[in-house]
Amino acid sequence: MSPTIYLIIISSLTTGTIITMTSHHWLLAWIGLEVNTLAIVPTISTKHHPRSTEAAMKYFLTQAAASAMILFSSTTNAWATGTWDITQMATPMSNTILTVALAMKLGLVPLHFWLPEVLQGSTLLTAMVVTTWQKLAPMTLIYMTINNLSPMILFSMALLSSMVGGWSGMNQTQTRKIMAYSSIAHLGWMMVIASIATNILTMTLLIYLMMTTTMFSSLILSKSKTIQDTMTAWTTSPTLTITMMMTLLSLGGLPPLTGFLPKWLILEELTTQNLTPMTTIMALSSLLSLFFYLRLSYSTTLTLSPNTTQTKHKWRFKTTKATLPLSLITPISLFLMPIMPTITT
Repeated sequence: MSPTIYLIIISSLTTGTIITMTSHHWLLAWIGLEVNTLAIVPTISTKHHPRSTEAAMKYFLTQAAASAMILFSSTTNAWATGTWDITQMATPMSNTILTVALAMKLGLVPLHFWLPEVLQGSTLLTAMVVTTWQKLAPMTLIYMTINNLSPMILFSMALLSSMVGGWSGMNQTQTRKIMAYSSIAHLGWMMVIASIATNILTMTLLIYLMMTTTMFSSLILSKSKTIQDTMTAWTTSPTLTITMMMTLLSLGGLPPLTGFLPKWLILEELTTQNLTPMTTIMALSSLLSLFFYLRLSYSTTLTLSPNTTQTKHKWRFKTTKATLPLSLITPISLFLMPIMPTITT
């Protein structure tokens, strides 16, 4: 990809998200979503491989359908109320359609089937963009319309997402699919608290974005596309392997790492709201996610002893100009480790 096209795509991605996040009119928000979708589709199909083309087509069809539902919902609401303001969603049918459309945009269960396939057909860098930057615009719309969205639909999708994300990730060997189901599980945690405490939702989203970016950066630097690749990462960079292991444990919510903090606060808030059955289901579903995180982190540490690996060692690589920015991003979540004791005390 030429630098000019790359610059245009990055500018379009940034502009589309900013337009959606700063708009109060439904047409402007829809335009921002469409610009965002049209910018990421050629990025997914960069490899010119049938799987990449299929992933780009799945992403385009899914996002186009979700955008059409958002436009239909806003048009129906404007027809009934006479306003295009994002925060003035008054009709129940419009709210229900909007909830389903935003869930499809994010990849919540049962509208999640496109996310693992799209990530598997993309490069690791594109997968990182899809699971981080592409979540900002729909999450902003959820944040602005949370008082009008259907709580029962959100709670149901949140519970299903946390369970399916943990259960489906257990039998995966591809790191991109593991990260896809990790994203689905984390989105479930965000949706279960969205209608109760938006400040915890914001904190959970920020920590998720930081840890996911760190994890994908580690996978890109170590060129690990499967679990077997992570088993030889120690011979490439010991520091990177330790960072990857700590990030995985933090994603799983293992105390006292950063990822435990949002889950702890969410469970505490659900208990305060007398939602004990939901709290129990969310806590048990987090154990499923923690299992495959532990399995992946265990595979990365199998080569701590030089005699434990059965595969050929990789050549050590030098840090080039292209990998230097990623190497600076990698330790980001480790800097957040002292947050836990500070807040709890």
